[in-house]
Amino acid sequence: MTLPPDREPGTDSTASESALGDPIRDQDETPSVGQADADASAPADGANLARRRFFRQFAGDLIQTAAGVAGVAQALQRASAEAAGAILDPVGTAARVETAAATGSASADASADQANPDPGTPAGFRTPFREDDGVLYLIDQRQLPDRLVEVAVRNAPEAASAIRTMVVRGAPAIGQVAAIGMALSAGRSAETHAYARRAILRGAAAALRAARPTAVNLGWAVDRMMARYGSFGELTEDGRAVAAALRAEADAIVFEATTDHGRLAEFGLAALPIREFGPVRILTHCNTGPLACGQFGTALGIVQAAHFANREISVWVDETRPYLQGARLTAWELAQAGVDHTLIPDVAAGSLMRGGEVDVVLVGADRVAANGDTANKVGTYPLAVLAARHGIPFFVCAPTTSIDLATTDGDGIEIELRPDDEVLLVRGVRIAPIGTAVRNPSFDVTPAELITGFVTEEGVVRAPFGAGLAEAVAAATARWAPTRPALGPDPTIPDAGELPADGATAADGVTAANGSGARG
Repeated sequence: MTLPPDREPGTDSTASESALGDPIRDQDETPSVGQADADASAPADGANLARRRFFRQFAGDLIQTAAGVAGVAQALQRASAEAAGAILDPVGTAARVETAAATGSASADASADQANPDPGTPAGFRTPFREDDGVLYLIDQRQLPDRLVEVAVRNAPEAASAIRTMVVRGAPAIGQVAAIGMALSAGRSAETHAYARRAILRGAAAALRAARPTAVNLGWAVDRMMARYGSFGELTEDGRAVAAALRAEADAIVFEATTDHGRLAEFGLAALPIREFGPVRILTHCNTGPLACGQFGTALGIVQAAHFANREISVWVDETRPYLQGARLTAWELAQAGVDHTLIPDVAAGSLMRGGEVDVVLVGADRVAANGDTANKVGTYPLAVLAARHGIPFFVCAPTTSIDLATTDGDGIEIELRPDDEVLLVRGVRIAPIGTAVRNPSFDVTPAELITGFVTEEGVVRAPFGAGLAEAVAAATARWAPTRPALGPDPTIPDAGELPADGATAADGVTAANGSGARG
């Protein structure tokens, strides 16, 4: 793992501003909102430290402030939406939070301000879910970009259905939605008998895990929720205590994701190549913005950071067949945020690279094996091959919750097969003869040797990846350890604490179950 220069032996600590220093740890020099906004209007020369600190300010201070003001279970979700909305409107966001503090209300909910912005009018990125009065509302991503509508989710089975049918997608986002779904089911079963509650929560966990098997964040979040449940003893009669604990755990998962994705964006901004003339030309695949991640996004979070920092950028958007997440979702998000972008057919990427029109490739990840092999949206592997052929940096941008230390390499990653109609039809219109056979893998695996580096919330991990990825997971776990409660074993896993048959491990207080690599 590449350490920030101020932590490298024999390196001047003042060098951290120009490389991968960790601005989150430099809290004494955090600028005010007005100062950060002023800095954003100044000429950008690389990853300006004050601009990078913007993420720490909004992903940390504002979230905690809003949570304290609201004083309700959903405060962290509201504040997460606010933090994401703040990326391109820091002054307006600060004013809303200050108003909430002055009135003692929880009015700092950015989602209401961004409900269905006019096409072509920059309005900022927005998160894929919000909560109101015990109901989780998900943006139906199948309807974008034509319509911005929401689907109501009241329990874990409904969350599983929404995940399976692609109402919500993206590994980090579905992990958070699963956690909230579990909390909703716990709340609705608070007054039931202990045996019935156990059956409800176990069934909910099984349904959620099976909804999208490749995405490691989903299993990670469900395992963490069930471990919290198990810490009470699975037949406890105090259903209200169980509900409160699972509610708090879901909120914590969202809060941690918000903070971590902001950190990831900082490190990614510092890692972007710098061109002397013209924009940095970024090629991205699938959708990795807030719609997919819940907050800033991963690869698109870095794009947000660059845009806010006044870095001149342009984005090549792969359409991402067959489900067109790039054409429908990434292009929509970038248009709403006012980021320069151009949509391309997936098959055009190679000729663009050959013509010298791509400076860097940024992609996300649904699962990263211990050796660095990475499962991501199908079509990622060909991009990595093309980037290697043309000497173009290829970065996988993913939080450590997507790192699966329990899976040795890519051969152990289960690849989800999606329905035939996603290939046979384009938005309801048939494009192939009736009876055509289809194979529709949702993901492919990119070998580690084709990857330049992994951008995580703990820094940029470079080869050899095995040690670096493990170090990043350990660092993230240690960073959150003081605020994470001690968890008991997952009651749905036999002989928890020992090595289960599926290869999960438990060591040093970090449990890796069902392919999840950083569980606490």
